[in-house]
Amino acid sequence: MEKHGAKAHGDVKRGLLKEIYFQIQVMNFGQDYTRRAMDARICLGMLASVMAPLWACILVAAGILATDTHHPRDSAVYHLSKQLLQKYHKEVRPVYNWTKATTVYLDLFVHAILDVDAENQILKTSVWYWEVWNDEFLSWNSSLFDEIREISLPLSAIWAPDIIINEFVDIERSPDLPYVYVNSSGTIENSKPIQVVSACSLDTYAFPFDVQNCSLTFKSILHTVEDVDLAFLRSPEDIKHDKKVFLNDSEWELLSVSSTYSILQSSAGGFAQIQFNVVMRRHPLVYVVSLLIPNIFLMLVDLGSFYVPPNCQARIVFKTSVLVGYTVFRVNMSNQVPRSVGSTPLIGHFFSICMAFLVLSLAKSIVLVKFLHDERRGGQEQPFVCLRGDTSADRPRVEPRAQRAVVTESLFYGEHPAQPGTLKEIWSQLQCINNYLQTQDQTDQQEAEWLVLLSRFDRLLFRSYLFMLGLYTITLCSLWALWGGV
Repeated sequence: MEKHGAKAHGDVKRGLLKEIYFQIQVMNFGQDYTRRAMDARICLGMLASVMAPLWACILVAAGILATDTHHPRDSAVYHLSKQLLQKYHKEVRPVYNWTKATTVYLDLFVHAILDVDAENQILKTSVWYWEVWNDEFLSWNSSLFDEIREISLPLSAIWAPDIIINEFVDIERSPDLPYVYVNSSGTIENSKPIQVVSACSLDTYAFPFDVQNCSLTFKSILHTVEDVDLAFLRSPEDIKHDKKVFLNDSEWELLSVSSTYSILQSSAGGFAQIQFNVVMRRHPLVYVVSLLIPNIFLMLVDLGSFYVPPNCQARIVFKTSVLVGYTVFRVNMSNQVPRSVGSTPLIGHFFSICMAFLVLSLAKSIVLVKFLHDERRGGQEQPFVCLRGDTSADRPRVEPRAQRAVVTESLFYGEHPAQPGTLKEIWSQLQCINNYLQTQDQTDQQEAEWLVLLSRFDRLLFRSYLFMLGLYTITLCSLWALWGGV
């Protein structure tokens, strides 16, 4: 029992000693942690006081690095443009060897035909124009500038060829594109839309089935072919049949754009030039409906007037109405038919000829009616003058109709007239009646002869008119067929 009690007492003492040692270790660790934390705070404070003035510089440097990281190509484009234009002189043709010519490649796309003024001989078109040439002073190594192979430069800062259009007559509003593209080999592309108001020889003889051919000639105004030469950017065949950008919903249809290269010799030397021939044709359907068909209808109506008798006064009224219709139609047609000093449309010639036939037939009818009217009135003013006899002046005048009735009654009933007379007087009156009847027969015969003559003339006019109408129709159909075959 004593051994067991002594052992338990020893275990209790050892446990108390361990707990006291543990508490002492905990207290030592807490003091050491507090001391170390205070030392860390002191160090951080000293570091913050030392780095405070450098924060602004650090932030600026970080911003610059961030900018360079997000936009590296902008800086390269800026340095490249600055380097190319720093020692560039736009007044000098950009070749190292001055004996070498600068070749300018041209191309043309017809976008729309805006106006065709036949009276002033002017054509207004909208085109896309391309110029491509090589500038030996604007080349660079793309590997040194972040693989940049193409940039845009202001056109006013570099040399550009002095290419003009010979047929220019007016300057229209065109968008001003101030920049051009330059690639690393020095090739420059200058493309721009322009409205060209040019002089053109317009032939309206076949209107409205006319086909026009207008040229646009490009050449250098100062440089000869030894300095500036011209060439095609595409082949002439590709240019001729390219209509992909043309607006085909206008009055005119683009057929082709043929092109030729030539050298114009002058006292100053040879000048290279490229000529683009714009071939176009008019859409005629609207003019066929509004001009040609009404014109043919008027001709048919005028032809119908020849079936009215030539000596009928109603024919004059009818033809006068047709002439008024022609005049009104001609006034309306003058606003649609193009006017040109050099050529008159064919339909204008036919229209004038038809009006001449109409006026000639109307004049013939007027002369005939006037002649017949005079003949009849002349025959009626002196009827049976011989029936009056040798009457005195104070005798009351008897009307011709009354005299004619008295004579007729005396002949049929054997009675003598109221005035004294003899057989000789009756014989003279019978002779007078005979003479009057012969005169009347001669007048009727002359009238019949005039009617026969004028009827023949009328038939001649009718056949001529019919021939002109047939020729007019055949000609228009032929022109339409030729127009469709172009």
